[in-house]
Amino acid sequence: MSDSWWQEAVIYQVYPSSFKDSNRDGWGDIQGITSQLDYLQRLGVDILWCSPMYKSPQADMGYDISDYKAIDPIYGSNSDLDRLVAELKRRGMKLMMDLVVNHTSEEHAWFRESRADRSNPKRSWYIWKDPRRDEDGGALPPNNWSQILGEANSAWTYDEKTDQYYLSLFTPEQPDLNWENPDVRAAVHDVMRFWLDKGACGYRMDVINLISKDQRFPDAEPSLGPDRKYHPGGKYFINGPRMHEFLQEIKHEVLEKYGAVTVGEMPGISDVDEIIKTVKRGTGELSMIFIFDIVDIDNVPGKVRMTLQDWSVKDFRRIVSKWQKAMIEKEGWNSVFCENHDNPRSVSRYTDDSDEYRTYGATLLALMQTTLNGTLYVYQGEELGMRNFPKSWDPLKDYKDIEAINFWKKSLDLYGDDPEELARQRKVLEKKARDHARTPMQWNAGPNAGFADEGVKPWMRVNDDYREVNAEKQLSDESVGLSVWQFWQRGLANRKMHKDAFTYGDFEDVGAESEEVFAYVRTGKESGKWLIVLNFSGKEVQWELPKSMEVQGWMAGNYTKGKPDKSLKDSVALHPWEGLLGRLV
Repeated sequence: MSDSWWQEAVIYQVYPSSFKDSNRDGWGDIQGITSQLDYLQRLGVDILWCSPMYKSPQADMGYDISDYKAIDPIYGSNSDLDRLVAELKRRGMKLMMDLVVNHTSEEHAWFRESRADRSNPKRSWYIWKDPRRDEDGGALPPNNWSQILGEANSAWTYDEKTDQYYLSLFTPEQPDLNWENPDVRAAVHDVMRFWLDKGACGYRMDVINLISKDQRFPDAEPSLGPDRKYHPGGKYFINGPRMHEFLQEIKHEVLEKYGAVTVGEMPGISDVDEIIKTVKRGTGELSMIFIFDIVDIDNVPGKVRMTLQDWSVKDFRRIVSKWQKAMIEKEGWNSVFCENHDNPRSVSRYTDDSDEYRTYGATLLALMQTTLNGTLYVYQGEELGMRNFPKSWDPLKDYKDIEAINFWKKSLDLYGDDPEELARQRKVLEKKARDHARTPMQWNAGPNAGFADEGVKPWMRVNDDYREVNAEKQLSDESVGLSVWQFWQRGLANRKMHKDAFTYGDFEDVGAESEEVFAYVRTGKESGKWLIVLNFSGKEVQWELPKSMEVQGWMAGNYTKGKPDKSLKDSVALHPWEGLLGRLV
């Protein structure tokens, strides 16, 4: 089977709990997903990727798995998944599953056995270490690594019964598997085969670059300051010493035999050569990975995700251009995305989500993504321009994510007597919380935005703007310009029509570095040259066309349904957040 089936695919991510509730319990479910397949097909989706739906106590929204081979009852049953696969196949679509194998739930049978006693055969399936001791003989964590979803906490959890600590990088409820043990790796391979045999086409692989740890488990450098007990230890487990070996084993034992597509979630790594080693055509272990440079653009370097720094259009341009060129030149493959379940809404993050400019900001990002090299990912609601929820929401009442709750509790503890600093921390939460991407899907202007029936209380509050921002309204919009959904639909169709340019073609950024405009040319063997001009600012801009460039015609833009009436020579006037697509001579 050729790679082109997944290289040319449009992959749509569903966050199951928030997509569509079919049984009036306030949680989205598999039958709800199945009921909306015609909507996804109409948009232009080829592969549906579902975040974890396996049996789970839901300590971290399903990323704490207690049974890898069973669908959690809140989402349905294994037979519901079989029907979903069959209905996708009937429409020429495929299902991508989520693989979470850096850790399990503490309630998984493997871990229950592992913690039973030190002599249990599954003790070595997880990472157990003896404590350090304080002056009084009290137990202390084996090293100073901090928890990923709560930096104030240790990455180790103490088990009083066996007087040892187990590694739990994310939360105490998510113990890390010991990939040094070949039995663990064989069990993971078995799980992968199980769902591929059921009809899955591949996997999104959760934090897959954390599976290999430096077996010395040394202390981390005190990067958060001398007053902190625990510090990020990523240096010792991000792309660890045996990661490539473990991934090659997965490739040869499982993936190659099924022709499966894979995308690795690999945070904390942006070295070109290291990433190419993972995704290089023929020799790499994975089809592609998510490169997080764009979604990390406003993180303070060297700090945890919940931080804020200013960024510029020049930074944005350098990041996109770097990875477009690197993958083309070094035979790798890009994933193209701006949103997922772990990041705030892109229209709120990169553009202007005000009522005046939300549509333009969202369609500007759509124009960019539908014209970049790689496999395109759309996150649920992104095609509607869904935005972050209001700043007025209560962090301890309306937020649901464990990371956000831990962050705010820590902020209250540290800065409760410092209103200015607490306000800065609140701003981080309002900008960066993962909850923004997890509000229920806005299907219509009816009760609960159509996510759940009237009288049902959704597991998470619906964003306040659902009466104006919803799928039903956008599918039938007859205004002067296209709705965000209509713009995405047209852009995806155009991308497939001119795949030689937009999916596979050459990339060249053009024009002088600008504080407002990011422009580039895509070239295909049959489709010719295309110019994309993106005004990433909230003001009118006059952009100078390079003297060597001649625009044959502006074919599309995000301010009008038809072809934009713009100058073809010397310079072009751009409205705030305006994007243009032109053919070059």
